[in-house]
Amino acid sequence: MIALHDVLSVAVDAAGLKTPVCRDGDVVLDRAAFRARAAGLIALLQTRDAQRYALCIDDPFDFACALFALFACGKEPVIPANATPGYLADLADAYDAVLTDADLLRFMARDSDEADSHANTNAAAAATPTGHFLDPQAPLTLYTSGSSGTPKPIRKTLAQFNAEVHTLERQWGALVGDATMLASVPHHHIYGLLFRVLWPLAAGRAFDRAISLEPLHLQQQIDQAGATVVVSTPAQLSRWPALPGFAALTPAPRAFFSSGGPLALEAAQEYASAYGAAPLEIYGSTETGGIAWRRQDQTDAWQPVAGIEVRRDEDGALNVRSPHLDHRGWHRTDDQIALDADGRFRLQGRLDRVLKLDGKRVSLPELEARLARHPYVAQAALVPLEGATRKRVGAVVALTEAGSEALRDEGRVALAKTLRRHLADFFDVVVLPRHWRFRATLPFDARGKLPVAALAAAFEPRREGMEVLAEARSGDTLHYDLRVPPTLVHFAGHFPGLPILPGVVQVDWAIRLAADHVPAARAIASVDRLKFMAPVAPGAVLKLTLAHDAARRRLQFVYKLSGRECASGVIVYREHA
Repeated sequence: MIALHDVLSVAVDAAGLKTPVCRDGDVVLDRAAFRARAAGLIALLQTRDAQRYALCIDDPFDFACALFALFACGKEPVIPANATPGYLADLADAYDAVLTDADLLRFMARDSDEADSHANTNAAAAATPTGHFLDPQAPLTLYTSGSSGTPKPIRKTLAQFNAEVHTLERQWGALVGDATMLASVPHHHIYGLLFRVLWPLAAGRAFDRAISLEPLHLQQQIDQAGATVVVSTPAQLSRWPALPGFAALTPAPRAFFSSGGPLALEAAQEYASAYGAAPLEIYGSTETGGIAWRRQDQTDAWQPVAGIEVRRDEDGALNVRSPHLDHRGWHRTDDQIALDADGRFRLQGRLDRVLKLDGKRVSLPELEARLARHPYVAQAALVPLEGATRKRVGAVVALTEAGSEALRDEGRVALAKTLRRHLADFFDVVVLPRHWRFRATLPFDARGKLPVAALAAAFEPRREGMEVLAEARSGDTLHYDLRVPPTLVHFAGHFPGLPILPGVVQVDWAIRLAADHVPAARAIASVDRLKFMAPVAPGAVLKLTLAHDAARRRLQFVYKLSGRECASGVIVYREHA
């Protein structure tokens, strides 16, 4: 391990220059390549007046080179959570210039003559102390979701990140060894930044340049790298066991890391069964860094990471004292915990999600925890919804296999009533969810978080027009309940006095929903055996079944209305999307 502030200044011999940094397919970019690339960027950035740069670079190697080049120039990196125009516009006062992948290419090309003049300097800089000594207190700003939904800046120092990567190495360095770090998470958030880029860079192990998409892609990366570790989120890890090749990864990754939220116990058990150990779940935040970890095949309690102290306030709030903070005192979080005699803890929800409904106070985390104990529920998230006259609670529920079966056999309304009866044993009826959406998975974002906006969107029509009331999976078959909004634009003129849903819209909906779970279905070759047997009126609730035949690259869809088929067909897609 080296200190992060020494990655551009510590002298290394020829062997050290070959230390791997990034694996790009069959090519390994070593420390010499990293230093040379950073030195070229330093020479160019020093000629720019901008002081604060928004780093919107998706390529992790280029991102790392640009990040340390900015540190070396005494400039301040700002890492937005995403690079959408609207998001960057909201942060316009936080940066002076933007660096994207495309900008970086143009940036380098525009100054190629200048860069060439530094070529000899760069080559020498790779092998000797470059003179680019980095200030351990150099600032870096990340953004996270504030309680109001407004992006919240979190200012940290290089020294804080250095302390954390050394903690990670002490905790898991022996387990990871010389493994290549594979990741399904971006590096624009603290978890991906630490585990995917900074930790391997300091430890002298490679990170893979590509995002790990699914088990078959993981296997390709393993074939090239050999020993690997996978850095992912609960949303991805919960999805992978249902995909081809999951249990056959060879050699098996030395560990799976998960962060951003709790991993469902069912998913943890699938990994334990396939690989002998559940994923290592990391609990923490952008403010605190990593706090604790667990493996659910051993316990559901969280064990503080080495060097981290925890305590519980009188109101149950978790307090943390950590070398990853910018002070030596205690930091109060909004998470409620129960401590056990061994110093471990169990999360009991958030303290700041309490609503008053019809004069009754209710804790949404408490409702979620109780709901998650029902055998039909894998995960549940509640969101306040603004009604015409009063606030109500909406429940977005990811179903277990038993829950999916109940949805198919008994229907959405009956399933909601069952879950309300379950909650009614513990809560006043006025605080129970009035609106329900059933999903195969919850709408986690790239950080593994559940944005309030994404949960609320589950109760609105999708951009394509339909309102997805329920979704369930059984093997390779997907089942949907879809409401057809009466205000749907497609009813205009089709037909005056007797509006019916156009058949082409039904086909489009089937294709779009199929592509959510089978990305290759976006590459449509044809739609065969198309039939329309009955009209669909405004306000109708349709049942859609999508049966996937991967071997033949086709999905059969069937719409039913009041138990009778009203449309069907077969979506055939090309081999390569």
